Amino acid sequence: MGHREDLLDGAKRCLLEKGFVRTTARDIVKESGTNLASIGYHYGSKDALLVRAYVSLVEEMSGSGGPAWSAAAGSGSAPGSLERFQEVWEQIIRSVPASRPTWLLSLELILQGDRLPEVRKLLAQAQEEGRSGILPLFTDVPEADLDKEAVDTEGRLYQTLLQGLMVQWLFDPDTATRAHQLTEGLRRVLAGAAQSAQR
Repeated sequence: MGHREDLLDGAKRCLLEKGFVRTTARDIVKESGTNLASIGYHYGSKDALLVRAYVSLVEEMSGSGGPAWSAAAGSGSAPGSLERFQEVWEQIIRSVPASRPTWLLSLELILQGDRLPEVRKLLAQAQEEGRSGILPLFTDVPEADLDKEAVDTEGRLYQTLLQGLMVQWLFDPDTATRAHQLTEGLRRVLAGAAQSAQR
């Protein structure tokens, strides 16, 4: 591996161990076996490197449609169906124990956003990637083929549900929403909308 990859791997380890705010450039250099100048050369700044490392951790957790979350996508249930909706959320919830450190890091970044304006800007850009990354799990439409409106509407819906679930499961797993409850809630909303449309 080159310095760029070494820095990214070192930054990921530091994030999981110390979090965003407590990780210093020297921590990353020590963990990666590189030097301070290489951070600026390859990533521009420590914060930019840490954001890239965070995005990489989230991609590893979700696999951007990979094995951790997308087993439901190959389950045979129809894309867009309530069955697929429930299966995907079951997969995501099952992954919570293994992905807990990354979720805690996400919560730290949300809470520190106002104090880190440059980081907030970089993460806002990364959220767009998150919206397009989660959508194929429910629709089977490859990320590259998604239209902007689908990402900006359906992608936002799923991302919002994901963030709410994350907070619940970090706070109290015993009372957190289960996939079947989320699905039943959606079924009731759809039934109510259908009844309203018939009036």
